[in-house]
Amino acid sequence: MTRILVAEDDAGIADFIVRGFRLEGYLCEVADDGSEAFIRGHSGEFDMMILDLGLPGMDGTDILEQLRILRVTMPIIVLTARTGLDDRVRALEGGADDYMAKPFQFAELLARVKLRLGGAGRTSEGMDAATVVLRRGGLELDPRTQKVRVGGDPRNLSRRESDLLEALMRHPGQILSRAQLLSMVWEMDFDPGSNVVDVYVRALRRKIGGDRIETVRGVGYRLV
Repeated sequence: MTRILVAEDDAGIADFIVRGFRLEGYLCEVADDGSEAFIRGHSGEFDMMILDLGLPGMDGTDILEQLRILRVTMPIIVLTARTGLDDRVRALEGGADDYMAKPFQFAELLARVKLRLGGAGRTSEGMDAATVVLRRGGLELDPRTQKVRVGGDPRNLSRRESDLLEALMRHPGQILSRAQLLSMVWEMDFDPGSNVVDVYVRALRRKIGGDRIETVRGVGYRLV
């Protein structure tokens, strides 16, 4: 299974990234210090690194350059708040495979990771990404038509409601945070303070039944 090292000292951002990757089937670990990130990046244990440049202990640009000098060939995607041209040029010339600026959208980060890994990873158990009609616990959703059947009874959903339900159905029983749902459904930047998810969850509950989506207080939502 693909292993990703997230070199990030902001705990909130690191947790957001890790949760997203784990839901996609990747093994993911965090290094919040530059020296630790360098040592683990050189260990050969990981298939990919997501690297913040502003790390304590050892700057991310130095980590990148030293790993390449030591012939570490795993893909490295720089994810940083540094947006200056000089920083981009130095990182790319130093061996970065890609460069993303913060704030970011998880969907875009995931797409770039899959591109560099050649599509490695998996969808949730029992759910093929190519599945057209999703079925879970008396729910039957066709994302193409935005129609859902609840115990055989058809209901119409808006595009956002359909996308939200699809995200929950593809991860049954798993808690999805508001930040993850924002990225998956709305492709919004990291913003766990937004209440748009709560608004749409309430609307979706009215259509499919209030007991089908559980609120995990302080964490997020999951499909029962």
